Amino acid sequence: MKILDLYIIKRFLATFFFILGIIMAIAMIFDVSEHIDNFVKYDTPIFEIIWDYYKNFILFYGNLFSPLLTFLAVIFFTSQLASRTEIVAILSSGVSFRRLMRPYFIAATILASISFYLNNYLVPKANRERIEFENQYINTYRRSLDMSIHKQLKPGEMIYFEKYNNKSNIGYQFTYEVWDGIELKEKLFASYLKWDSVSNKWNVEDYYFRRFNNGVESIEQGKSFDTTYAFTPDEFVGRVEDIQMLDVNELNAFIEREKIKGSSNVPFYEVEKHSRNALPFSTYILTVIGVAMSSRKVRGGIGAHIAMGLALAVTYILAMKVTTVYATNAGLNPIIAVWIPNVIYGIIAVVLYNRAPK
Repeated sequence: MKILDLYIIKRFLATFFFILGIIMAIAMIFDVSEHIDNFVKYDTPIFEIIWDYYKNFILFYGNLFSPLLTFLAVIFFTSQLASRTEIVAILSSGVSFRRLMRPYFIAATILASISFYLNNYLVPKANRERIEFENQYINTYRRSLDMSIHKQLKPGEMIYFEKYNNKSNIGYQFTYEVWDGIELKEKLFASYLKWDSVSNKWNVEDYYFRRFNNGVESIEQGKSFDTTYAFTPDEFVGRVEDIQMLDVNELNAFIEREKIKGSSNVPFYEVEKHSRNALPFSTYILTVIGVAMSSRKVRGGIGAHIAMGLALAVTYILAMKVTTVYATNAGLNPIIAVWIPNVIYGIIAVVLYNRAPK
C-alpha cells in the first residue's frame, strides 16, 4: 500500500467519522430536548440515559445512515482535493482513475464490513436495550400494550386472543381450533393463558374443550392445566421495532415459522432481512458516485458538489421507500424491491464513472 492509498483512506475515514459525530451530536441534542420532561418525570438514572439509551441510539441511527454519510464524506473531502487541484496532479503523474479508486474501495470495504456486522448482530442487541428503555421512560403507553391476535400456527391450526398483553405475557379469551380441512375437529376456549418462563409452558385457566369425532361431540371443562403449544411469546411481534430486535439467525428462524403459519406479514419481515445486506452494499455504489461527481473541479466548488450530492441522496431514499411499499402492499418480491435502488444507482455509478476525468 503506497503513500497515496494511506492518504486517501485516512482522509476518507476521518471525514466519515467527523460527519458521523456531528450528525449524531445534533440528533442527540434534539432528542434530549424532546424527551427531557420524561427523564425528569420518571427520575431516570443518568447512567441508564447514557449507556442504555444514547449509546444504542448512536449505534442504530449511525449505522442506519452510514451509506449516506459515506456519500457525503466522499463528496466533501474529494471536492477539497479537486479544488486544490490535487486530483489533477495525481492523474497527471500517470496514476489512472481506476487506480485512484482503489483506496476508496478499501475504505468503503472497511465501512461496509462494519455496517454488515452491526446490521445483523450488534444493532439488534442494542435495539433491545434501546426499545426497553423507551418503553419504560419515553413511550410509557406501551408498558402494558394490549393487542388482539389472530394467527395460523400451521395449516388447520388457528389461535385467537381477544386481548394479549406482551409485557406480562398473558392472553385473555383464548381460542384454539383444529380443522381437518373442512370440518372442525377440536376447539378450546379459555378465560386466559399465562406463559410460565420457568417450565416454558402455557398455563390454561377456566377452559372449555370441545372435540368432534365422526360427528360425535365430547365436552371437557376444568379449572386449569399446563401445556405446550407451537407458539411462544417471542412470536407475537410485528411492529418494526420488534423485528429490529432480532439478529440474523433469530430473524431467519422467525420468518420460517411465519411462512409455515401463512402469515400475511412475511413480505414485511423479508424486506427487513434483505435490507440488512443491501444497505452495506450501497456503500460501494455511493462511493463511486461520490468520487465521480466531486473529482472534477467546477465553478461553485464544494458547495455545488454537496448540493448535487444531497439531491441524489434524497432521490435514493425516496426510491428505497417506494420499492418497500410495493413489496409490502403490492406483492413485489422483497429481495427485488430491496435491491432495485442499488441496481438503478449502480447503473448511474457506472455512467458517472465513465464520464469522470481520466
